[in-house]
Amino acid sequence: MRYLNITGRLIARNTLLNFAGQGVPLVIGVVALPFIIQKLGTDRFGLLALVWMLLGYVTIFDLGLGRATTKFVAEALARGETNRLHSIIWSAVTAQVLLGLIGTLIILGSTPLLVEKVLNISEALRDEARQTFHLLALAVPVVLVSGSFSGVLEAAQRFDWINAVRIPAGIAMFLMPLIGLALGFQLPGIVALLFLARLGSLVTFIIMNLRLYPILRTYSVSRVLLRSLFTFGGWVTVSSVVSPLLVYLDRFMIGSLQSMEALAHYAAPYEMITRLRVVPSGLMMVLFPVFSALEGVQARERLERYFVRAIKYIMLTMGPIALSLGLVAEDVLQLWLGNDFAAQSTSVLQILAWGVLINSLAYIPYALLQGIGRPDLPARFHLVELPLYVGVAWLLVAHGGITGAAIAWTLRVSVDALLLFGAIFRLQRLEPGKIFQQIWPTITALGGLGTIAWMVDPWSKNLSAWEHLGWSLLLLVAFAWLSWKWLLDDTDRKVLGHLLKR
Repeated sequence: MRYLNITGRLIARNTLLNFAGQGVPLVIGVVALPFIIQKLGTDRFGLLALVWMLLGYVTIFDLGLGRATTKFVAEALARGETNRLHSIIWSAVTAQVLLGLIGTLIILGSTPLLVEKVLNISEALRDEARQTFHLLALAVPVVLVSGSFSGVLEAAQRFDWINAVRIPAGIAMFLMPLIGLALGFQLPGIVALLFLARLGSLVTFIIMNLRLYPILRTYSVSRVLLRSLFTFGGWVTVSSVVSPLLVYLDRFMIGSLQSMEALAHYAAPYEMITRLRVVPSGLMMVLFPVFSALEGVQARERLERYFVRAIKYIMLTMGPIALSLGLVAEDVLQLWLGNDFAAQSTSVLQILAWGVLINSLAYIPYALLQGIGRPDLPARFHLVELPLYVGVAWLLVAHGGITGAAIAWTLRVSVDALLLFGAIFRLQRLEPGKIFQQIWPTITALGGLGTIAWMVDPWSKNLSAWEHLGWSLLLLVAFAWLSWKWLLDDTDRKVLGHLLKR
């Protein structure tokens, strides 16, 4: 496959596939989460939330090799060097197996410290917590190797195959706890079911890779390629280590300074609102190999064009959602999780909604920096942010509880976005004024939507929760229609129209 044939239609198609791949599990999660909380209880759900978090965080052990694999495979495909693919892929996978085993040993060794010293876990739950972390340790090699094989499919733009695996895997994250509870399992049994689901995903990815590239049937490891992979992955590793800390540190602080119950009140709205990043994360997954390939063949104008359009699309999709949740957060939580969560978590959801919008915009310069071979810059930014965030988050969580945690997280992602955009403007010699001129109509439209929402807010408080949600949905539909008419150009409408027909 040659990346010179990349079109806006292909990018839009793959982004839509990624949206479905993450959006379908999101819907399942919204429905399943109240039942999981009810059956497990808030303390056990807080522990399960840590398990979900750690399943994403264990990628720190791959030392950036998953990301490096995608970039190197994308560049090889763009240059027609398919004879190098088996060496690139098997070199990365071999290293990740070894790194995964090291990660397993680290988690096994640190379990007593986590359970007895770091986390505020009640005595009654400590045995379950130990068994849970031991099972989690076994998943590390599986998660790392899955990342490499799925990264190969990303480089080949086979997001149809990727999401054929990720949709059932994402659903399993929420259905397995319900199945385990129905079978009478405790938390360790539920985590064992989650592990089996991850193992099934890995086997499927391996079969897909062998079918796409039969050359992989020949095992080959290259020391030269390993050195190149680790060189690129070194800075990615820094981000892989620090970034999840920046994302999840608030939960550990809540669990340590507050309680597992407070963690549950924070984790539930956090899981809901951050899952809405399916749009930017889906777009970033597509754009990273595209940016890598276009940089490899020096197609700078197309690269910049995709960058600006991506910013506009993120604003048009995530902006209205953030505005709407500012109005209906209490109603959503009341209908979804009950009065207790509505009373405790409304301000958390409102603050995090704005943080997610800002963080979503930052996905685009982050993907571009890595695509053009500068993963060191996001890593350096994260190293600067970490000690500052630790101090601010500790202070705000200690004095402001879960609302303080939401404020600290939103402040951190805002600073991160400014740094990433500033780096892109400098490196790519982009003119901020020129880009602002292209997205100005979108900013104006979002400002108008926010003004209307603010004006009708006093009147809407007299409505019931369902009526309030209905009014907000009507406002979003009107904004979508106006966006189609005036904010999207002929190219946008042509691409989206083609996708809707399909």
